[in-house]
Amino acid sequence: MALTRSCAALWRTSSLFLPRHRLLLPAAAWLQSTVSGDVLPNTSLSSPPWSEARVQPEEALQARHAATVSTVNQIIHQQDFGRIFAVVHFSGRQWKVTTEDLILIENHIEADCGERIRMEKVLLVGGEDFTLIGRPLLGKELVRVDATVIEKTESWPKVHMRFWKRHRFQRKRIIIQPQTVLRINSIQLNPTLT
Repeated sequence: MALTRSCAALWRTSSLFLPRHRLLLPAAAWLQSTVSGDVLPNTSLSSPPWSEARVQPEEALQARHAATVSTVNQIIHQQDFGRIFAVVHFSGRQWKVTTEDLILIENHIEADCGERIRMEKVLLVGGEDFTLIGRPLLGKELVRVDATVIEKTESWPKVHMRFWKRHRFQRKRIIIQPQTVLRINSIQLNPTLT
């Protein structure tokens, strides 16, 4: 340890008196590279195998958008979309529904049995050939999902038991949750998109 300190001190003092030539210092000679050109080799990460991305002009994008919208409008106007489905947000959950589906909601809602309700938070609507995705929701004038309250009941009793062994501790709770059954009556699309 002491030897290395003394060598380092000797090197510092001698370097003050020596002229500063790059070729005389061994570190300067060692840092010079013999590699010419790029430091990194050409790999799939440095140059990707796909061609450069082409930027499409704005007019071409607008023309594609208009063609897609007119095709979807024609399908909706002819009612040629087959069985339609929707993803709705209701009671804190998302449900994928079609017509005549029954969904069981673990909550009571304000409507009475037999009443018709409208699900307004529609996230997505799709058919065989198209899908309309909301960002985050589709407009109320674009899609309409109607449902009927079929039944309002309670769940079967669920036992929630907590027990610590060797502590004489046990807690028993019986959980009965309210439930509501809904039937999806219809999913209707407005015949014109914008």
